[in-house]
Amino acid sequence: MRTSGNKIRRDGVRVQTRGCHKRPKLLIIYTGGTIGMMENPETGALEPFNFEHLLENVPKIRLLDLEIESVEFENPIDSSSMNPRHWQEIARVIEDNYAVYDGFVVLHGTDTMAYTASALSFMLENLDKPVIITGSQLPIGDVRTDGEENLITALQVAGATCRDGRPRVREVAILFEDFLLRGNRSTKHSSYNFAAFSSNNYPPLAEIGMAIQFNTDHHCLSNPKEPFRVNYGIDTNVMYIDLFPGIQEGVVRHLFATPGIKGIVMKTFGSGNGPSDPWFIRTLEEAVAKGIVVVNISQCTNGTVMPELYSAGLGISKTGVVSGRDMTSEAAITKLMHLFGCNLSYDEVVKEMNRSICGEMTVDNPHDASRHEESDLELLQPNPGLPGQNQDLNPEITSPESTTLSPNQ
Repeated sequence: MRTSGNKIRRDGVRVQTRGCHKRPKLLIIYTGGTIGMMENPETGALEPFNFEHLLENVPKIRLLDLEIESVEFENPIDSSSMNPRHWQEIARVIEDNYAVYDGFVVLHGTDTMAYTASALSFMLENLDKPVIITGSQLPIGDVRTDGEENLITALQVAGATCRDGRPRVREVAILFEDFLLRGNRSTKHSSYNFAAFSSNNYPPLAEIGMAIQFNTDHHCLSNPKEPFRVNYGIDTNVMYIDLFPGIQEGVVRHLFATPGIKGIVMKTFGSGNGPSDPWFIRTLEEAVAKGIVVVNISQCTNGTVMPELYSAGLGISKTGVVSGRDMTSEAAITKLMHLFGCNLSYDEVVKEMNRSICGEMTVDNPHDASRHEESDLELLQPNPGLPGQNQDLNPEITSPESTTLSPNQ
């Protein structure tokens, strides 16, 4: 979707360093979120602010051995207002600038960050560069903010390269506090702690400490044979159904009869179990017969769906419900949106839900993007351009330029 009419700021930060090596060129995409918010003096509520405010509070960005530019939504949003149109806008910025930059850092609110990370992982096909999403629990201007460290580390990760000069991370990932996590394996588990995100069914891509330790055995290090492309198709005729003891037949039937519904992510008990009542099994059979794709994922944050383990799960499996294995709820729902947005048939969607497209779930015989080019643990030492490293720097800031983008078109 082309954009027009509304302004988006584009700012640059360049540093001068010794030597003639090529500095990675990164683009920051600022969508809003807590990291750039300020307190409204009248109401006391946090409201999105612009990127200039954020940059002023993180002067150490200018000390990184990176070439950094930024774009921002004209009206930064709280991530609770994030929707698929915004995912398409973020993807459009990446597509339009893919050949120019070595990596991308998306600044985003935490509430829907895992949804955006999952959606982008499916939309950005044949991705061979880092797309690192980060944010914070406290605004960047707060004296105790976690935003400064998250932003600086995200930039360092996005700029990290392998021995052959290729980006070390070549997938969509979330950088938060002490870990770099695969985007479509992540979920927000705390609204309070700085370590707000977890990846309960997949190891971290990197651990952040005195150095950045990349766990390369777990990276998507694919070599795409096809050029990078964005699939913008998203179909939101999907929904969640969360089972609970005592759920009534009328409620379940009403939900399954939602007009236009194409896919349902059903959150079940334990390893994929649900009521064994005849009415419940019949409802599932009727839904599948009508062509509704029903995906079974566990309400547990750790573990996988194993419908054959108990009769309560086996009964669900026999109705034609698809096992979501160990997918997060965010990955499951956005994967359905993506597949239906590709105008696939019922059988094709079921087939794709049973395989891993870009590392979003564990399969018995994985044939997905999780191919490994390197092994062992590799370290990225602290950037030599940070304070205390005796680097002779002369920061320069380019004049702002303007282009157009409308996240609401």
